[in-house]
Amino acid sequence: MTQTTTRVLEPSDLGAALAILESEPVANAFVTSRVQVAGLDPWRLGGEMWGWYADGRLRSLCYAGANLVPICAGPEAVRAFADRARRAGRRCSSIVGPAEPTALLWRLLEPGWGPAREVRANQPLMVTESPSVDVTPDPLVRRIRKDETEVLMPACVAMFTEEVGISPLAGDGGLLYQARVAELIGAGRSFARIDDGKVVFKAEIGAATTQACQIQGVWVAPEHRGKGLSETGMAAVLRYALADVAPVVSLYVNDYNTPARKAYRRVGFRETGTFMSVLF
Repeated sequence: MTQTTTRVLEPSDLGAALAILESEPVANAFVTSRVQVAGLDPWRLGGEMWGWYADGRLRSLCYAGANLVPICAGPEAVRAFADRARRAGRRCSSIVGPAEPTALLWRLLEPGWGPAREVRANQPLMVTESPSVDVTPDPLVRRIRKDETEVLMPACVAMFTEEVGISPLAGDGGLLYQARVAELIGAGRSFARIDDGKVVFKAEIGAATTQACQIQGVWVAPEHRGKGLSETGMAAVLRYALADVAPVVSLYVNDYNTPARKAYRRVGFRETGTFMSVLF
């Protein structure tokens, strides 16, 4: 019989963990980017990395921090991660990952952790390696400078509140969120079009590895929606991402956001998989 075990990974397990993460570079971009920078030390990583072993070999991972993220996890590994999460109690604000393992993980945890504030069971994962020639990038979309953080922040707060349903300023007054926004600006991964001192369009490259990166936080000011700015703005960000960051660019979007899905397809993205998010 197959012998299995689950444990918290240590810094010495970094090579084996990266081998798992890099086996699916697009789906795992978020966690891979964190591990490549912080390693597996829980304090630096912002959470624990759980490993599931079969016959002494590391087969699956689960990141347990602000998000709970199953990684390359089959049903047996998901059940083991659910047992560990159930014993630890809920510490995360969301469960997110590829739809199939995330759905099973939530089914196992819901009796003890539920109800969720919202379950988004179908979030298409979209990928591209080249931009569409049919959409001209907006020449006014550019990298945000560090001295423009205060100009960008209201748009970031509006986007987060609209997308997640709660303000990122709740709880700690927004200190962690502001730090994350500043981090992306400092890394040159925050982009926007600013007209007359106000943000018209914005997006960030939230996760980045040498193999793939992930665009997030796409937002158009309400009074400018319906003018095609999401397409031309995304085309501009995509140009930067492919030239400066990684050869593959991804994002995931809510299935009910039909206008956004159409816009992303026009820019050059195609749907390759499905993510799922459980929000608390």
